[in-house]
Amino acid sequence: MELRQLRYFVAVAEELNFGRAAATLHIAGPSLSQQIKALERDLGIRLFDRDRRSVTLTASGEALLGPARDLLNQADELRRSAAGLSKAEPVRLGYVSWHPPDLITRVSGIARLRLDAWVLPSHTQAARVADGSVDLAIAWIKTSALAELKLEARFLGADRLYAVSPGPDDSPVLAKDVIILVDSDIATWSSWNDYAEELARATGARLEYVDDGGMTGPAFHEHVRRLRRPVLNNPKRTTTPTPPDLTERQVTDPAPYWTWSLLSRQSDPRAAVQSTIHALTDDVPPLCADLSACWLPVEDPYR
Repeated sequence: MELRQLRYFVAVAEELNFGRAAATLHIAGPSLSQQIKALERDLGIRLFDRDRRSVTLTASGEALLGPARDLLNQADELRRSAAGLSKAEPVRLGYVSWHPPDLITRVSGIARLRLDAWVLPSHTQAARVADGSVDLAIAWIKTSALAELKLEARFLGADRLYAVSPGPDDSPVLAKDVIILVDSDIATWSSWNDYAEELARATGARLEYVDDGGMTGPAFHEHVRRLRRPVLNNPKRTTTPTPPDLTERQVTDPAPYWTWSLLSRQSDPRAAVQSTIHALTDDVPPLCADLSACWLPVEDPYR
């Protein structure tokens, strides 16, 4: 049972409508329904009676509602107390190529966040958290690396990868029919190369090894034109828009996802760090409504 699930339960109990509650929580309706079912499984009770026209609390749901509200209020008070302790202590955060656009706003009044100027690869950022160079990092990581570096990971977000294809066809493309670029620059692309090679083995997609740095931007688009096939994008951001002679296409069966974790050292006791972790991750929606349709590597922490 998670605090997030209790927040979802209280929202549905107050609205008695899954659609309105999902809109209030800013999550998809199927995800909300899935989380409520998971909470019911964890507690071993049915919280709501549902049919096509109405939602009502069961007797068990009525009994749980007051304690759930009290627990959430206590959690909010704990955060406010921790915030008072943490304001004087800066939290250093590193990232790879993405962070939530409202990152600073979400921790405002909770902690002093210092974004690290070095935008580095995932494995490098994980190592920097482990050695204390930064307090937190947003990166992709394997479960084996978490154990080796004595790190903890909380889910922060995910990119659904897509393909870029020559011509105007924008229909979905099967994962087995895409080409995945793999770069010889291990220092920069080792995490992506591991991901790409495992995805290729799992789906039958073709790997294309490149050594010209053409993983993003105009050089990537030139590879798409050269190969004349759908080429999978990667999670490294680029400011170059897709040219008009190329088209972005959804990848299916399965849909490949790249996850972003908020990494911290195991059991870091500092109030500022813990407050920042909770502010950034407690209300993050689940990865996707149907995990069986979402491809993740075997060692992804959220598989």
